[in-house]
Amino acid sequence: MQTNSPETVSNADGRRAQQRGRLKLMAVLAVCAFPIVASYLTYYVIKPSGRNNYGALIDPRLHPIPEARLHVTELDGVASPLSQFKGKWIMLQTGPSDCQQACKDLLFAMQQLRLTQGKEMERIERVWLITDKEPLDTLVMREFDGTNMLRVDGAALSAWLPVEQGGKAEDHLYLIDPLGNLMMRFPKHADPGKVKKDLAKLLKASAIG
Repeated sequence: MQTNSPETVSNADGRRAQQRGRLKLMAVLAVCAFPIVASYLTYYVIKPSGRNNYGALIDPRLHPIPEARLHVTELDGVASPLSQFKGKWIMLQTGPSDCQQACKDLLFAMQQLRLTQGKEMERIERVWLITDKEPLDTLVMREFDGTNMLRVDGAALSAWLPVEQGGKAEDHLYLIDPLGNLMMRFPKHADPGKVKKDLAKLLKASAIG
């Protein structure tokens, strides 16, 4: 009768232990991922009759935040990556430091849209990515206090953000999900009421952020 050597038995036990470890790891990942998958299925796939989104949906898998290329910093140049807001929904606008009326309108819209979400507003961060290194108007900084005003590499930002045909990134309000993926773009001169409805639907459907 053939018997296995202690070394063979040990190797077999080791392989079985590795397999059990992999299965446990996969089970843990599946449990962690379920709320995320469920929330995306709810919003992207399960669309009851009459349910339409106002903003243009962007496939989040194709637009994760390119941290290494954006070089996001505080106004004083200290590194301040967007990953610091992970776990929150981000309303995002971009543009030069010379904030003219269209820029101020977007900053005001973000401010009000967050407030209109009531108790859910703490799930939302407002970010203005400034595409140059010129100083900001202190009156703008005071008026929109609470908005995260950060500097970014303009060329890298343009390569990341999709725009309407013939448009510019600074024309749009964008939405980033709590996982750090770009997932929605609102049109130029967007209707605040319709943006509010989209945002409310996302917050309600999402189990994350």
